Amino acid sequence: MTRATAGPASAAVERTARTSYGRLVALLAAPTGDLELAQDTLAQAFEQALTAWPRDGVPDNPEGWLLTVARNRQRDLWKSAAYRRNQPMEAATGTGADAVSPLDGLDPDAIPERLLALLFVCAHPAIAATARTPLMLQTVLGFDSADIARAFAVPAGAMSQRLVRAKRRIRDARIPFAIPGRKAMPERLPPVLEAVYGCYALARPGPTDGDSLAGEALYLAVTTATLLGDEPEAWSLAALVALSSARAVPEGTYRPLDEQDPAGWDRSLIARGEEYLRRAERPGRVPGRFQLEAAIQAVHCDRRRTGQVDWPALRTLYTALAAVAPSLGARVAHAAVVGRTDEPEHGLELLDALPAERERFQPFHATRGDLMASLDRPDEAADSYATAAELSDDRAVRAFLRQRAASLGE
Repeated sequence: MTRATAGPASAAVERTARTSYGRLVALLAAPTGDLELAQDTLAQAFEQALTAWPRDGVPDNPEGWLLTVARNRQRDLWKSAAYRRNQPMEAATGTGADAVSPLDGLDPDAIPERLLALLFVCAHPAIAATARTPLMLQTVLGFDSADIARAFAVPAGAMSQRLVRAKRRIRDARIPFAIPGRKAMPERLPPVLEAVYGCYALARPGPTDGDSLAGEALYLAVTTATLLGDEPEAWSLAALVALSSARAVPEGTYRPLDEQDPAGWDRSLIARGEEYLRRAERPGRVPGRFQLEAAIQAVHCDRRRTGQVDWPALRTLYTALAAVAPSLGARVAHAAVVGRTDEPEHGLELLDALPAERERFQPFHATRGDLMASLDRPDEAADSYATAAELSDDRAVRAFLRQRAASLGE
């Protein structure tokens, strides 16, 4: 046990929550399938840690300490008369004194498998498709439901209700905590990969050390790919996260890709990403969305070696991505590359063809600003940058876009 004052102890609690939340929920929920109970008792364990760790010191095994406290809370709750009175007869029988025994079998060494199993539980066909990825982001990755609601552009109350219904569905349907077989994999793997990538996107660019959400996303991506063995899109996602993270800038700063010095990029992460991308290669197979996105990142990272950007390769890859996975982001990026490699007007034509949702999409306005500036239309470019700044919730990005808008008026 390490002695610590309130500050370092609180930091240790926060760090453990950031790096281990999903793994602990997976272990606690696996025996009963009750995600709400696992999250409630784990929250109580974290509250107890905030009191005990500054007084007694940070335990040598923080995860084990929290797991024990949460497990004891579950036992106490199951044994209480009030809990039994409020449970249906079947549930009370299943989680009463006899149900204490499953927690005795918790094996911390099985955390990676339990974590992956929980991801696939949330992706079960019995769960509403609109709830699967949000559910993973909350229960496995620990994001607040309000943050998830913003990411999915839905009201916070509606997202909260959606998550509650999904957790109760898992408990009531007794969905088993298990990694599905190959037959069920095609249906369940895509939302799992989306959630892991969503974790990286919501974490913001940053270092991928073990204490960061970006690091957790890389850990999950590699763990998923390793345990599944030969799923090309899983290895492609691992490559995408590694290569994107290699160009991460310090937290609270923003620098566009063109203005970054590639000498500062993480060479070891680039090598890892390129290795993962090679594992995803399947001659004769049409590349999937994550394989194309990882290949795009590999082209950017190659600037560290060559000092040049292979724009024709980027255009080919973005054209394929817009065809395979025509998301708003992919189509905006495609328009940006076309505007750069062809004529800016052609990029604008592609932007103008996007659906109405583009008006709420910050990259659309930022890209439009770049293309207007290329066409020497400073007023329209400044308006687009200003709109993009208003839509961004990242302080550093907002400041950068406002500076660009202001510079056009000088």
